[in-house]
Amino acid sequence: MEMIAVTLVVLILLGALFIIPRSKNKGKTKGTPPNVASKTLKTYTKEEVSLHNKRDDCWIIVKGKVYDVTPYVEEHPGGDAILNNAGGDSTEGFYGPQHATRVFDMVDEFHIGDLKP
Repeated sequence: MEMIAVTLVVLILLGALFIIPRSKNKGKTKGTPPNVASKTLKTYTKEEVSLHNKRDDCWIIVKGKVYDVTPYVEEHPGGDAILNNAGGDSTEGFYGPQHATRVFDMVDEFHIGDLKP
């Protein structure tokens, strides 16, 4: 009986994540970064990306694209899990089952360039 109650509570909480609208400011940068505004994307080496591996300076690589997710770190529903691959390739974690489909639309606003081959 306890297991059923716990399962129901978890399902209700997960459902609320999809039903309750997100704030329009969440995940937005304070001022649009110049690269995003002009859509002049730069290419970066893995070494350059690896320097941005902290909570207050967090870049990730997903499928060869570079994202500056620093403004999103504090809002990340998975907490510090976003920092697991800070400064490196986060493709595997990004496409994990824990992410709702809306994450694929949200990430575009953080795209700052592509990884050099």
